[in-house]
Formats: sequence, C-alpha cells, structure tokens
Amino acid sequence: MKFLSLCHSSRASSPLPGFIVFFLTCYVHKMESAKFTVIGPGDPVTAVLGEEAVLPCHLSPPMSAANMEVRWFRSEFVSFVHLYHDGKDQYDGQLPEYQSRTELLKAGLTDGNIPLRILSIRLSDEGEYHCFVQDDTFYEETILELRVAGVGSDPLIFVEGHQDGGIRVICQSAGWYPEPEVLWRDLSGRHLPSLSETTSRGDNNLFKTETALIITEHSNQNLSCCIRNTVLNQEKESAVYIADSFFPRVNPWMVALSMILVVLFGFIGLTVYLCKMKGKLTEEVGKRDNEIGWRRTLAPIEEANVTLDPDTAHPQLILSEDQKSVRRGDTWQRLPDNPERFDYWACVLGCEGFTSGRYCWEVDVGDGGYWAVGVARESVGRKGWINRSPEGGIWAVEQWWGQFQALTSPATPLPLSRFPSRIRVCLDCDRGQVTFIDAGDEAPIFTFPPGSIPGERIRPWFLLGRGFRLRLCP
Repeated sequence: MKFLSLCHSSRASSPLPGFIVFFLTCYVHKMESAKFTVIGPGDPVTAVLGEEAVLPCHLSPPMSAANMEVRWFRSEFVSFVHLYHDGKDQYDGQLPEYQSRTELLKAGLTDGNIPLRILSIRLSDEGEYHCFVQDDTFYEETILELRVAGVGSDPLIFVEGHQDGGIRVICQSAGWYPEPEVLWRDLSGRHLPSLSETTSRGDNNLFKTETALIITEHSNQNLSCCIRNTVLNQEKESAVYIADSFFPRVNPWMVALSMILVVLFGFIGLTVYLCKMKGKLTEEVGKRDNEIGWRRTLAPIEEANVTLDPDTAHPQLILSEDQKSVRRGDTWQRLPDNPERFDYWACVLGCEGFTSGRYCWEVDVGDGGYWAVGVARESVGRKGWINRSPEGGIWAVEQWWGQFQALTSPATPLPLSRFPSRIRVCLDCDRGQVTFIDAGDEAPIFTFPPGSIPGERIRPWFLLGRGFRLRLCP
C-alpha cells in the first residue's frame, strides 16, 4: 500500500524518541487509511496467437472502481497499455502497438473487477503487465505475466528416398511458438527415435521444424508424426503408411529361375544373337541417325548461359560464387523471406527469362538421388506447397530414387534403359514446348507438346533432394 502524502512527526527532545514517534505516527496513519489491495493471478496467463486474451485483476475487498484511475502498463508508467480515468477510457499517450486492440471490461467495475482484454495477440505482447489502481492519494498495483503460444500447420509427411537399407521419411511443419515437441509414433502409439531434427525461426519469429526417420520393411510401416505445443497442451498429428512396393527387394526364386533359363537357353540365344547382329547393328545406326536428326530439328538455336538466382533459392540451398552450381544442405540459412524465395520445396530459378526464340542449356545431375529440372512460369508459386506440374506452371522431368518420370498430371513414368547423368533442356518459346534430351547419347527423353507452355516469361527451374548437387554445364 502506498500514499502520495507525507507523514509529519511531532517535535521530540532527542533524535531517537522523535524517530520512534514519527514511525508510529506514519504506521498508524497508513493502517487507518488502507482501503484495498490489487490482486492478479499467481500463474501466467496464456494466450493464443491471433486470438484475444483477458488479463484478470480485481480489488480486495470488493469495492467500486468507477471513480478510480486504472492504469495497465508494461515497463514504463507513463507509456501505458490502457488507461481509465475520470470515468472513461483515455487514449492520448497510449502505446502505438496497442491502439484499437485494448478494452477495459467494465461489467464488474462497481464490484472492483478491472480485467483488460487485448485483441489479436502478437508475439510482442508476451511479458509482464502492471495493473495499477489509484484512489485519491492511495494507490496499489500488482504484476502478472502474459505468455503467448501458437499452434502451427498440420505436419506434412513425405518419403525422401532410400537410406541405410530403409526408407527416409521427412515430417515438416511451421508456425509454432514456443519451440514445439516433435514425436514419431508407431501404430501402437510407441515413440520412435528420429534420425535428425532441425528447428529454426523465420522472420516472423515462429518456429519451423523438420525431422527425419528411417524405417525398414515389415517394421513400423504405419507411423505418425505428432507436433505438440507444450504450453497449450495441443498437438497436430499426421499419419502415413509405407507400402511394401517402396522397399527394394529381390525374390530368390526368381533369381534361381533366371539362372536356370540362362544355362538352358544360353547357346540358343548366342546363336540367334550372332545371326541377327548384323541386322541389329544396321537398325541401331539408322535409329541413331534418326534421333540425331530429330534433335537437330527441335533443338534451340541459341545456347543459353543460365545462372542461378539467389533471391529465389530455398534457405537450404547453397549456391556457388559463380551461381552455376547448387547443393542442398541440412540446415536452414538465415535469409530474408522475400516474396521471390521458395520456402517449402527446395527449389531455385534461373536468373534468365525467355519470352521468344529457341534456347537450350545442359545440367549435370550426377548419379542417382532425387532431383528435378525443367522450366517454370515467372509467376510460379513460391510459398508453401506448389503443384509440380503444368497446372502449377512447371514443366520438368524428375528422378526419384530409382524412378524416372515426367512431371505431367498425373506423372508419366519414363522407362529408360539407363538414367542420364547430364540433361539437355530445349525450350521453344515460339512453339510453346520444351524437350529433354540425354546429353550423353543425344537420345530424346520426353517432350511437352507444342502449345503446352503459355506465352509469358519462362525461367529455368531446379529442385534438389537432401545432400545432392546440380551443376550447370558451360
């Protein structure tokens, strides 16, 4: 309990008795003038991002606060969050970040209830608040804490590829506060140990999380990813079932049968081969000539010097200094979240854009792994989940851990005899088509037909799996 007036002691013949008289006089005056105590909650008040929060505060014993001053403030008394004075709310001098967001709830004002409502809760609202009440020269206050929490997006589970004899499964989610707890569970609800877990904060200070798990065939093929906000005790969970077809395996009976057939028919096959070798050679030469001629007909005239645009690169992508190669790392770089940057798929665009003419460029994709190369509209979506098909503004081919396909809708499998290590991308803006060629043997891979690509600015597009690298050939 505090007073704005001073106690005056009477005169005394010696300093010590005078001090005692002064102390007793002030104490008695204070006890006689005590009117109320300001009481708030003992535990922190929890609020959800974007929603409203009510900070409780009341007087004890209950009495009307209608003619008192009620001031809510943070660290500085003068810079207030909300002020009630002279029977009405006062807004001159209110902190700018709280303008049009606060309300003193007056339904219980005559009973001494003076709670504060804050709308559209933000992360910056977290912290201590003072509930200060003054009646004439007497005032009291209490301090309470506001804790902010947010629940993010539903977990996204996807298969990234094969690793260590199993399947590497990834779970991603964003928009959490504070840092969430991530759990893998099997069908019976038992926790599964994760292979890795990465948590980072975006420019909005909300947490993103990515965790990986390796599963093997016939064990934990039913699993779920659960992300929990421990403050709100709320969680979001997604489940997935990994089918047997995703696991590479060899049937021993088929292997034995194949060996027997080789032994039985080896001589017959050799004879047939020798007899047809000449004809086959002639046919292959003719086919190669046709393919080379076909390529020369469709190939763009100009060799484009493509470089990678760092402003569009996903935070996990690391570009070389000459912007001719890119690799995907394990951690998120602290990069500005500009509108041009991909923030979900690990994509990057080429700096160059084409609206007319014919162009080609080559990409060294290496051996195996997960990657996709092609072209995309200038206006292709950059944020969140994107449709990797012509409907989403992307025309590309993809190698996905032993599978090769064109990203049509639905995807078109490409049964090649061998996977290319270097892809030539041929863009014909005038005809509205793009062709992919194996730069190693000049064999055509796939062509999106004429008219597939709209008449707008088109840019090279690349997607990388974890730990892999793509390089633009000179």
